[in-house]
Amino acid sequence: MAPGMTSIAQYAREKLAQLQALDLRRTLQVSERAEPPWVIRDGRRLLSFSCNDYLGLSQHPRVRAAAIAAIERYGVGAGASRLVTGNHPLYGELESRLARLKGTEAACVFGSGYLANTGIIPALVGADDLIVVDEYAHSCLNAGARLARARTITYRHNDVAHARAILAEHRRTHRHALVATDGVFSMDGDLAPLGELAEIARRHDAWLLADDAHGLGVLGNGRGSAFAAAAPADIPLHMGTLSKALGSYGAYLCADQAVIDLMKNRARTLIYSTALPPAMLAAAIAAIDLIAQDPAYAALPLSRARAFTALADLPPAASCVVPVVVGTAADALSAARLLEDEGFLVVPIRPPTVPANTARLRLAFSALHPEGEIARLAEIIKQRVTRR
Repeated sequence: MAPGMTSIAQYAREKLAQLQALDLRRTLQVSERAEPPWVIRDGRRLLSFSCNDYLGLSQHPRVRAAAIAAIERYGVGAGASRLVTGNHPLYGELESRLARLKGTEAACVFGSGYLANTGIIPALVGADDLIVVDEYAHSCLNAGARLARARTITYRHNDVAHARAILAEHRRTHRHALVATDGVFSMDGDLAPLGELAEIARRHDAWLLADDAHGLGVLGNGRGSAFAAAAPADIPLHMGTLSKALGSYGAYLCADQAVIDLMKNRARTLIYSTALPPAMLAAAIAAIDLIAQDPAYAALPLSRARAFTALADLPPAASCVVPVVVGTAADALSAARLLEDEGFLVVPIRPPTVPANTARLRLAFSALHPEGEIARLAEIIKQRVTRR
């Protein structure tokens, strides 16, 4: 190595030391998921409030049986991308069910939520276009916007008036415009005002993309956040994942048939990625069937979350996700250790995932959480976390 040069290992050690000093270094910890919502970590059985398997369907007998049957019949891997030889017949069945669930003409399944948004957005807009995105939108929406090379302007979180003002000022100078938001915000648990956003998008000739990763299966009788209000929001681009309430893996876009056909021709993350394993497709189909058959069960995670917020003297939950903001990264780590000592796994969320000084405990509620344990957790948080 030439004099004065820094090795890549030295560079990495210096960056890691900086993160450690700020209480921001992450490590992967082995966690064995036992019977939901329990996990085994470091030999201890902990009740997890950090898993997005909101309905416990990843372990449901019918979902598991569907995945096993698909492996036994079709094997493990897909073998190629969907446009080569990987477009398994189960894709058609899953996409038809997703489209019916969202009330659209068609659907397209992607490999993951991140792959979906980084493929969808550049396939629709480019350098001459405008993207207006919520400041708390998921990282993959922002990554998709950067890949599109469109002019991107952030509006204040859930501030419809601000989004309207941006469109009023900038829409006319751009060829196309896209408004992008989460349906349920994954770190705050609040819902986007989708009906109002849909209206201002329509008035300004813009397309609305709603990422419903944390709404599908648990809000709006299982149909998602666009159906949570009295009147469904008119959204042309319904995106979401199969890996939360459905307990499987992958993601989707539901839209008009022409839009879906365009994805299969232009979305690079679809064209150049190996297709999902057949077992994941079969599992998602079985999960959709279960949700459709029992909407009362699908409503339990939100009911559990609201019971917790009432007991903990917190604002009423709007979704399965409840944040308990504690302040610094060190505060969040300390609170998580306290809860782990009490038998709960609540992973602390720190910057840059959330803004500085808003580190938090992110609680994700499941239909399977015991009511007594929810009450115990609420009391501990009320007495020993939020009142410290």
